[in-house]
Amino acid sequence: MSMYVCGITPYDSAHLGHAFTYVHFDVLARYLRHLGAEVAHAQNVTDVDDDILRVAEERGEDFLELGRRETAAFEREMRAIGVLAPTYSPRATEFVPQMIEEVQALIEAGHGYERDGTVYFRVAGDPGYGRLSRLSREEMLELAAERGGHPEDPNKDDPLDFVLWQRSAPGEPWWESPWGRGRPGWHIECSTMAVRLLGQPLDIHGGGSDLIFPHHESELAQAEGVPGRDPFVRHWMHTGTVFMGEEKMSKSIGNLVFVRDLFERYPPEALRRFLLRHRYREDWAFRERDLKLEAEGDVAAEGAATRFDPQADRVEFFDALEQDLDTPHALAVLDRAAASPETSASQLLAEGRALLGLDLH
Repeated sequence: MSMYVCGITPYDSAHLGHAFTYVHFDVLARYLRHLGAEVAHAQNVTDVDDDILRVAEERGEDFLELGRRETAAFEREMRAIGVLAPTYSPRATEFVPQMIEEVQALIEAGHGYERDGTVYFRVAGDPGYGRLSRLSREEMLELAAERGGHPEDPNKDDPLDFVLWQRSAPGEPWWESPWGRGRPGWHIECSTMAVRLLGQPLDIHGGGSDLIFPHHESELAQAEGVPGRDPFVRHWMHTGTVFMGEEKMSKSIGNLVFVRDLFERYPPEALRRFLLRHRYREDWAFRERDLKLEAEGDVAAEGAATRFDPQADRVEFFDALEQDLDTPHALAVLDRAAASPETSASQLLAEGRALLGLDLH
């Protein structure tokens, strides 16, 4: 079974939204393996794009060195909260020749056109564009403007067209291509790495819900734009958005909660349990007092009020995971098991903790 989860752009520290997404996909991988599946899990590192180049220039350092350092820190923090290493951790810079091949194939299929060293995807050639996000054209244009799609670019045939390959500006890294020196667009990076590593179709493709448009919508258009290919993805999964009060956590707003800072006040297991108290697909607001209650054991004590039943609770635990990965419900069952002196309770507790990744050392 193949699972591709969009990874980080490594120019800053891991924040709570990252941890929320990767903890839940980690539980999914653990559960699928428990069911007997051989899971090939890829999670990319976008080590060349506008953001990492901007930050590297601001700090006066090499973008690759910045990416290596932040990726190493991210991996340490994810391992600390029990997120297992994926089968593959591809770097975008490792797959540029394959990305060039993908862009060429899309041009040959009539979906790409070149203007002044930049290649665009022709959205008009894909009448199904928007089928994943289910957004109107006006909504897509608004989000494209917010999320770096540059609908105002005069070289585009259509404001919704997006970059497959872009000409490098002076001082930016570049690779030789049929269209001159440049670098890949964001969307072609992920679809190329996913398909080259895991094949097509992917069984599961996931990430944060903020990636549905334009990123996953555009990945889908690219991957299915070459005639004769299978569907890109069998199942899409998206995690909810983490808010701080009424605002979405965002680098641009500066209201991020960093994992490294939480480690100074709370043990990693408490953080993981706290994240699993929320359904993966639901939006939620971070309140530190809730994390504090989790660390003090008050949430678990509340969930353990019902008497443990060996047979019924075991069925209930696995049914919770089967029902769209209902980790809050599964945790409540383990809370009951933890409060019970019965031997069968300790057996379920050990198995359940392993599946939820709570055996942190």
